[in-house]
Amino acid sequence: MLSPTTRQALRLLGGLIEEGRIRKGWSRETLAERVGVGAVTIRRITRGEPGVAIGTFFEAAALVDLPLFGQESPRGLDRELTRQQEKLTLLPSRVRRPGEEPVNDDF
Repeated sequence: MLSPTTRQALRLLGGLIEEGRIRKGWSRETLAERVGVGAVTIRRITRGEPGVAIGTFFEAAALVDLPLFGQESPRGLDRELTRQQEKLTLLPSRVRRPGEEPVNDDF
């Protein structure tokens, strides 16, 4: 079960990919060939169907020049990825459940 928010986001992403395809003047078959999938999969993407792999959505978005994560270039994505990885290194590696006793590591 997907939340309404997730379904809406998929439909929006699909619509943006369709808009980009049309702006480039590509047929669905052309985009499908460039993504490496069939035209049926491109139709499923543009409808925002959840069964399509996220990598396929992202590849189609990149090919039609749709900025991913607000970044216009791969260099911008690299910076954001580095920043995000740095944040993860600062966070605890384990999250305790509420009520769970902390480990006593005083020796």
